[in-house]
Amino acid sequence: MKFELFKTFWGFDGGPRDAAPLVRAAGFDGIEAPVPAGGAARDAFAQAIADEGLGFIAEITTAGSYVPERSATPADHLRDFEEKIVWGKPLEPRFFNVMAGCDAWPAPTQVDFFARAVEIAAKHDVTCSFETHRGRSFFNPWITRDVARAVPTLKLTCDFSHWVSVCERLLDSEWDTILELAPHAHHLHGRVGYPQGPQVPHPAAPEYADCLASHQRTWEALWGAQIEQGYTVTTMTPEFGPDGYLHTLPFTNAPVADLWEINTWMGREERRHLAEFLADREGRGGQKERTQSQTIAQLV
Repeated sequence: MKFELFKTFWGFDGGPRDAAPLVRAAGFDGIEAPVPAGGAARDAFAQAIADEGLGFIAEITTAGSYVPERSATPADHLRDFEEKIVWGKPLEPRFFNVMAGCDAWPAPTQVDFFARAVEIAAKHDVTCSFETHRGRSFFNPWITRDVARAVPTLKLTCDFSHWVSVCERLLDSEWDTILELAPHAHHLHGRVGYPQGPQVPHPAAPEYADCLASHQRTWEALWGAQIEQGYTVTTMTPEFGPDGYLHTLPFTNAPVADLWEINTWMGREERRHLAEFLADREGRGGQKERTQSQTIAQLV
């Protein structure tokens, strides 16, 4: 299975032409970014992506930015969702990563909303992957599980750092739910959370080794499910970001680490991790085949 990495535009002030040298230097494959709202800006954005040869994942947020407008109705969210698909489809993104809905809606509303959202995506013949995100509908494992049970074609962008923060614990205790949702995993956001927040200061820091290892166990479960479903490519966006996520020193607001260095480290680490996972999986499969062959030979 091929591993493709995407640079997040969250906290990045430039455009695709500015990002391209960073993407190439880090060994990434493309960018994940919102589609500009204005027609001329969209055309320039599309041209830059094409000129630079960048893979593109289009980001949609419904009825608000990363945090939804609390007064927006499900109908408002759906109208915004469809409008942004129409904006973005001509850019031919790999797929749309969607932060949708609102955490405050009751469960029946959530189910109805995502059933309609999946229908809209199908109408426009695009792939939409809905992100697990605080403030949004999929802010915890259990509502996500319940919606996925009711909407079996739902695809997920799995950013479990949000769930670690919401649940105030690493997700090993919720393994049954992780495994149930794994077949819905389409895209991964590579950020490491800890029980009191969605972003550790640096994922390489030894004091957060248990958090990194826990997230990596969940990613292995998702990769395994993708392989079983025939995925030949898996995508990840390392998504350590600013806006209160990045730790800073008191009184100075000086960041404790460089975001792009963290994200490039995360990309290198997960490229290594996936290669190790695939080699181990192949080794276990080969051992299983040898054991079966030996058993058959003994029977014969």
